[in-house]
Amino acid sequence: MLDTVRIAWWGMHNGEEPLLVPAGGIFFSGCHLHCVYCQNYQISQKNVGKDYGVKELVEIMLDLEKQGAVNIDLVTPTIWWKQIKEAIILAKQQGLKIPIVWNSNGYEAIEILKQMEGLVDIYLPDFKYSDDDLAEKYSGIKNYFAITKTAIVEMYRQVGLLKIKNNIATRGLIVRHLVLPSAIENSKKVLETIAKLDNNIHIALMNQYYPMYNAKNFSEINRPVSETEFNNVYDKLLDLGFTNGWVQGEKSQTNLIPDFTKSNPFS
Repeated sequence: MLDTVRIAWWGMHNGEEPLLVPAGGIFFSGCHLHCVYCQNYQISQKNVGKDYGVKELVEIMLDLEKQGAVNIDLVTPTIWWKQIKEAIILAKQQGLKIPIVWNSNGYEAIEILKQMEGLVDIYLPDFKYSDDDLAEKYSGIKNYFAITKTAIVEMYRQVGLLKIKNNIATRGLIVRHLVLPSAIENSKKVLETIAKLDNNIHIALMNQYYPMYNAKNFSEINRPVSETEFNNVYDKLLDLGFTNGWVQGEKSQTNLIPDFTKSNPFS
């Protein structure tokens, strides 16, 4: 139904980057990517969740603000953008003051992003692939690189570099990249692409890959990223002059896997 959204979980969430917590997390069900290694596959592919009306979504946003969230963290929002846009407008009319975070896979249509201009304060996209063959193989989509690159340029145009007040992000762009095993050149080209846009952009370089869901069907990614592989990508990050952002430590992978069959998936 056009007047509902499907939400797997919402609540106070401390699993985002340090400048974004405690976040008011709203995890939407469904995704237009079909990543074989998705750690949130229960909601992205299996559609675990419950339907909520737009007015209920507004109430959730306002409640999260009352609980002390520093932002409204919309996780995988893209397929629900029309309902979310309406909810943001209504919530702001009812007094919502904290920033809106658009936490997405990066594979966004420019037309949707332009619809969200002025409503989204912080864009938090993944930039998964520079290699379109990998994108098609592991996520079932075509032209990922060009579409995501264009989307991130648009996000940057809208909100610019990250702005911080009292150690909390208030506006701007953070780009995440998950390093995949056996795909180091893919990671390096992603970083090169972001650097050409602006190497002052905040980068979250993630070392949390763990072979989940259907990764077992692909031998080259059916293992964690090695320390050598990750350090190789990290060295590239430094070579490109990035100084803003976060680099995830090793051996943190399994601690970050949620279970959306629980009342609190992150407990």
